[in-house]
Amino acid sequence: MICSRCIYDDHIPYISFDSEGVCNYCRQHEQLDQEYPTGEKGRAILEALAKKIKHEGRHLKYDVVVGVSGGTDSSYLLHLAKELGLRPLAAHFDNTWNSKIAVENIYNVLNKLNIDLYTHVVDAQEFCDLFKSFFKASVPDIDTPSDIGLATTHYLAARKYKIKYIFEGHSFRTEGISPHGWFYMDAKYIQTVQKQFGSHKIKTFPNLWLSSWLKWSVIDGIKKVRPLYYIDYHKDQVKDFLSRELNWKWYGGHHMENRTAYFTNNYYLPRKFKIDLRYSEFSALVRSGQMSREEALKLIQEPKPFNKDILEEIKKRLGFTDEEFDRIMNLPPKTYRDYKTYKETFEDFRWLFWIMYRLNLVPKSFYLKYTRKYQD
Repeated sequence: MICSRCIYDDHIPYISFDSEGVCNYCRQHEQLDQEYPTGEKGRAILEALAKKIKHEGRHLKYDVVVGVSGGTDSSYLLHLAKELGLRPLAAHFDNTWNSKIAVENIYNVLNKLNIDLYTHVVDAQEFCDLFKSFFKASVPDIDTPSDIGLATTHYLAARKYKIKYIFEGHSFRTEGISPHGWFYMDAKYIQTVQKQFGSHKIKTFPNLWLSSWLKWSVIDGIKKVRPLYYIDYHKDQVKDFLSRELNWKWYGGHHMENRTAYFTNNYYLPRKFKIDLRYSEFSALVRSGQMSREEALKLIQEPKPFNKDILEEIKKRLGFTDEEFDRIMNLPPKTYRDYKTYKETFEDFRWLFWIMYRLNLVPKSFYLKYTRKYQD
């Protein structure tokens, strides 16, 4: 069965359909649409927020941290922060696998907008070993270290400069709502996998321990905000703007600004887990009226592009022979449930994370997916 509105079908985890044939993810999108308005109302919310941020950070050098990757969303978010009259500090987690275009984009945009950069660079061998460990663990979440490292870097930058706000460049209207069961991440998960499969101790990687996270969020009051939720955000128009005004270049596709993300999304996930992130992206664009359902259904049938040179780089940097790589690719798939994580803790303290979500201390997406108990 396929949703009558988007292109999610019954291969998507935890999907359900109502009497109109509309899936629960589309209904969730409708709820988010109401909670996060765009247009004049959304702009008013953003301007009021910017005024509050400027007032609270008036004695600081910077008043907001903006995570950057060289991608479309984070690059535009820097422009938006400046447009709102804020003094952003860009924060970047360098996992040593950035594409050349992404690095150039970061510096070109920062130079044009006159924004300073805070960077945390992980030891290359240490990160390769982390990535290799998750690959050996046979789970879909092999790029978890990149995502956790980025989130922690945001907090480290905010803590160092006493900044109370972090802007994240995510839009549910263009990236979609990732189904529960596709991905999971937390610090204990990383520790467990690395201890079982790794050969390096975690020294330079910035893991996001629950105790530190709660301190930075609850005690220090560092808030996470997603400004793109409040604007009419059209990626094609944004890419044209960035190229024209900020000397920015398109890198070829979603998550292709980093080579571990590119390998994960365009090779590993489709082949081992039958997960195609375009279902989430295209469905989001259909729901927000930026793509027709007919076009999405047509595009999803096309094979995902993949540069085989990236595969060879992965094998070389991780120290895999062709035979060892193929053996691990053919291992039975596992999930985060096969390893120790914070998931039960998140579920037990669902009430706390609801309060944190209401106070903008955690994104709503975290509250919805990580604190809910799912029945297999």
